[in-house]
Amino acid sequence: MTTQTHKAKQQGFSLVELVIVIIILGLLAATALPRLLSVTDDAEDATVEGVAGGFATAVGLVRSQWELDGRPTNNGGTNVALVNLDGVNVAVDPNKGYPTGGENDNNSSADSLTAEDCQQIFVRILQSSPKITTSFVGNNNTNFAENDYYTTTSSSDGQSTCLYYLVQTIKNSSGAPNGTGSGNGFEYLPLTGQISVFSNNQ
Repeated sequence: MTTQTHKAKQQGFSLVELVIVIIILGLLAATALPRLLSVTDDAEDATVEGVAGGFATAVGLVRSQWELDGRPTNNGGTNVALVNLDGVNVAVDPNKGYPTGGENDNNSSADSLTAEDCQQIFVRILQSSPKITTSFVGNNNTNFAENDYYTTTSSSDGQSTCLYYLVQTIKNSSGAPNGTGSGNGFEYLPLTGQISVFSNNQ
């Protein structure tokens, strides 16, 4: 009995098959690339929206505590109203009850906030808040982590507004941002308690 061994003939891809595979890969890359490029923008938007949502909830809690405390108007000294939120004193506007700063403020009125007041609001009402600064030194500074914030104030029609920027999204790296056109973040109006998210992804 004789044994016959058959060698299998090995074949590679033909040139046509390779061209078809390359075309398919190119089409897939062209379709997926725009989605991959927007992942960073989507993540930045989600980060800001998450912090702004937590901030809005905390503002509501402070306002509720002010109501429960009987709407105090000067329990922290002259022109200073304080609310104790989980062991942390928060200055509130004596007429509206929305957060306006820290317990060491000389005046807790909502119509004359400073950047330091905005920083105090952020730190005091958010538990384990992200790092925040009032001194902008450029968004490429190594002192800033991805989720750090910069705050400043703006004023229009006699109303102070706190602006909170996610540092990594600030487009104007030559100077401190001003207004809602320089990056992603949210603004807080202490006279009404309103929080609005702004985004400048391009």
